[in-house]
Amino acid sequence: MTTPKTILVTGGAGYVGSHCVAELLDHGHRVVVFDNLRQGHAAAVPPEAAFVRADLADETALARVFSEWRFDAVFHFAALSVVGDSMRDPHAYLHGNSVTSLNLIRAAVTAGVRKLVFSSTANLFGSPKRIPIDEDEAVDPGSPYGESKFMIERALHWADRCHGLRSACLRYFNAAGAHPNGKLGEDHSPETHLIPLVMDAATGKRPHIEIFGNDYDTRDGTCIRDYIHVCDLADAHLRVLDALEERSVRYNLGNGTGYSVREVISSVERITGRTVPVKVGPRRPGDLPVLIASSERIRRDLGWEPRFPDLDSIIAGAWAWRSAHPHGFRGLAAAAE
Repeated sequence: MTTPKTILVTGGAGYVGSHCVAELLDHGHRVVVFDNLRQGHAAAVPPEAAFVRADLADETALARVFSEWRFDAVFHFAALSVVGDSMRDPHAYLHGNSVTSLNLIRAAVTAGVRKLVFSSTANLFGSPKRIPIDEDEAVDPGSPYGESKFMIERALHWADRCHGLRSACLRYFNAAGAHPNGKLGEDHSPETHLIPLVMDAATGKRPHIEIFGNDYDTRDGTCIRDYIHVCDLADAHLRVLDALEERSVRYNLGNGTGYSVREVISSVERITGRTVPVKVGPRRPGDLPVLIASSERIRRDLGWEPRFPDLDSIIAGAWAWRSAHPHGFRGLAAAAE
């Protein structure tokens, strides 16, 4: 095992962040979670981690946390992250995500931290020329959300050149699944991700799932997307930490296989044993037929491989979490009171 490090995890009470916290703790690291709980859940923070409820917009709170702990690295997940919302309110994303990240970068540099792992997005590539999308694809963000992430990547580039803050930017599409320990899973309000929405339709929490277009040039007419297990993402975040000993890195992350909307629905039906009511609607503007990220470079450089590459195993974990926690973390919080 590598030497234990002290890591600050912003957004560590959120979906991907909390799974990364669990991975860090499993590897013997000390973790401080910094989260405003706007989208995260206090019940997702394990007792082994220190928890600071604060906002990255609060520079005083940031200075305090960096003065109280000496961090070896920062893992940065905290962000507004709903693509559709960013199209309706671009300023909130372009301003909010970038300014809070600049606050964090400056605080890290001031405190002498020299490593930062950034949860970026494959939405940097809104009009890819090649599928799967590799790191040589031209950046053309598909939304203000993607643009805000690119702005942060550029800020990190200059933080490295000017201050020696090495960074790893990980670009991926759809995190999915749940931790095998049964304590962590996906719980958004409102929920916008396809897999939990399909499961809601299977359980009757939603009247149906709507397919936005079934006439695309794909194997079944519905859009194909890349789903990557959240624990595989956490594993990648830890692996790049060692790479930062030498240089800053940028990696795209995908599970290597894309799945259509119809295939997701069929998998949920197989795993749950329930029928999913389906309604077919018109295409959504801007939806591309296929979006899959390549992970060949991180596989080659760091030996990363998905541990949960197939759709059924991803959905089985998500269903186990939903079945055990029908009210999500809210149910856990209520049980603790």
